[in-house]
Amino acid sequence: MAASKITIGNVEIASLSDGLLEFDICNFFPDIPASEWEPFHDHLTPDRKVSFNLACFLVRSEGKNIAIDTGLGAKDTPETPWGELLDDMARNGLSPDEIDAVVMTHLHRDHVGWNTVRDDGGNLKPTFPNARYYFSKVDLDASHDPALQPDRYPNAPDCVWPLVDMGLVELMEGEFSITGDLTTLPTPGHTPGHMSIMVNSGGERALILGDVLHNTAQIQQTDWASRADIIPEQAIATRQSVLDRLESEGLPVAAVHLPAPGFGKIVRLQGRRYWQAI
Repeated sequence: MAASKITIGNVEIASLSDGLLEFDICNFFPDIPASEWEPFHDHLTPDRKVSFNLACFLVRSEGKNIAIDTGLGAKDTPETPWGELLDDMARNGLSPDEIDAVVMTHLHRDHVGWNTVRDDGGNLKPTFPNARYYFSKVDLDASHDPALQPDRYPNAPDCVWPLVDMGLVELMEGEFSITGDLTTLPTPGHTPGHMSIMVNSGGERALILGDVLHNTAQIQQTDWASRADIIPEQAIATRQSVLDRLESEGLPVAAVHLPAPGFGKIVRLQGRRYWQAI
């Protein structure tokens, strides 16, 4: 069984989850005919859907608890297949007030949902009351674009913008140092300001990938863009360059939407790339 945590130098990365999503393949990859998925049955659910883990990576660096992405947020109904993050934190012996920083790879709704909650009076408050919230300035600007906000950033008015008004936000641009071990790597395309997080500690490195990948089939089919990619051509170019680097440097990866816990490497066998879980 794959480990639920890995250690990179002095940094520990634990995989938590807010739940699972499933989509019809032609719904989520609308430009890819169903017939082209025939060689990739093992990348789909038994009923031929794409399944996405909603990972939150809990990183312990320099004595700080840092949450990377926060899922979709509270359940709409008891049957809702997400809303598990705070329970998963509790199972791992951690409460929201022990989180020192919350870092967003990007501001899509399934990565910011637990940023805020409502109190008994219906007012928004930060879910993690002692944390600073880190996200891309480029994505924040995009979330205010009327052409993008309603469809691409639908929960920004509740889960992103109030944090700015509360003075809890650190805006990231370029290669931004979160701690001495964690630095952002701009990986745009999925969103204009999408960031991955490079971990560099004790002579070891790893990459927290965000949404550069949604499905392991894209490791071979790098030009398969999803409906969620805001700038598809750039997302494809980013995916190709990042996978080249991950393969050539042999870096461990923490991938938000790949099967839990989401830890693996990009390896090449018989001339083709594959995901190797670790």
